[in-house]
Amino acid sequence: MPRTRTARITSDGANFFARQSAWPALSLLSASAVLPSTASADSAPLAYFLHTAGPAAAPTMRLGWVLTAIVVLVVLIVSGLLVVALARKRPAEPADTIGPEAGGLRWIYVGTGASCVALLGMLVYTMATLESVASPASHARLVITVTAYDWWWKVDYADDPDAARNFSTANEIHIPVGEPVKVRLKSADVVHAFWVPQLAGKTQTIPGQTNEQWIQADRPGIYRGQCSQFCGAQHAHMAFEVVAQSAADFHAWRDAQGRNAMQTQASAHDAHGAQFSAGKKLFDERCAGCHAIRGTDAHGSQAPDLTHLGSRRLIAAGALTNTPEHLLDWVQHAQRIKPEALMPSIALTTSDAAALSAYLATLH
Repeated sequence: MPRTRTARITSDGANFFARQSAWPALSLLSASAVLPSTASADSAPLAYFLHTAGPAAAPTMRLGWVLTAIVVLVVLIVSGLLVVALARKRPAEPADTIGPEAGGLRWIYVGTGASCVALLGMLVYTMATLESVASPASHARLVITVTAYDWWWKVDYADDPDAARNFSTANEIHIPVGEPVKVRLKSADVVHAFWVPQLAGKTQTIPGQTNEQWIQADRPGIYRGQCSQFCGAQHAHMAFEVVAQSAADFHAWRDAQGRNAMQTQASAHDAHGAQFSAGKKLFDERCAGCHAIRGTDAHGSQAPDLTHLGSRRLIAAGALTNTPEHLLDWVQHAQRIKPEALMPSIALTTSDAAALSAYLATLH
């Protein structure tokens, strides 16, 4: 059972056991179960096996290829020996004839010795690979905290001395290109695993503990992440995105995310008038108990912060693209889209649904 007291893993040994190396060759079946992302051309499961985009992922991809080659070689050798054994049967002899049975021991000695050498070599190479990705080459200036929930991800940017640039978002991580980023990982309920295949290996999120990982993207793009530890009915729909962008774009995004809703919705209120007010009233009555919108009376903490919902590319932890139609469908039919999620399906009249959807769409 997970420990309930708060404990931070700081030793390399503890982090070693919490971290699962991203061996693409061994994780291909797991990656194939991930819903295809529309984020980029490199998001298909095969791309996880063939391409990496950062220094924390490249060594493990090479390790995966080496292990795959060794496994294939072993299968070919064993299969070849089996075919030869079947083709070259021993000649028939009287039942009481004692054959030179001891002569076959040399094959056992050779096989055992070769297996030991191969396994030892794999162990040494694996440990060297894990050591090479244990920490970044340079200090990580950006530190974010990611908390796993059933079935979504809370992302906290809280490392800036300027409190106005600290905030919470959900299911979307932005990082500057070419810089290592430290990710502190927590869980609010059960064991999950944080995995961005093209950027780093897997690290478990464990209730009562804080594990750490680092990621780095060497080229701009959108990289799909996924919970890779089975955690319940909607495990496959617990995705997130890492958006790697230039330093200037990242800082502009962070400045924009730090603004509260009152600073961004003035023009929307003027443009939509009564519908905006009706949608806000509905949100305060039906949604504010769980969700937060900074700058308003909505201070819920049990569900994603929606302050800048309109600026996100995906909703429902990657289950849907963020369009007005999908947003309205999610509000009204959440249990049909993600059964057993904590988000209830909300019964609304046509006019109320349109007003609430229009209000949420203004949260840029």
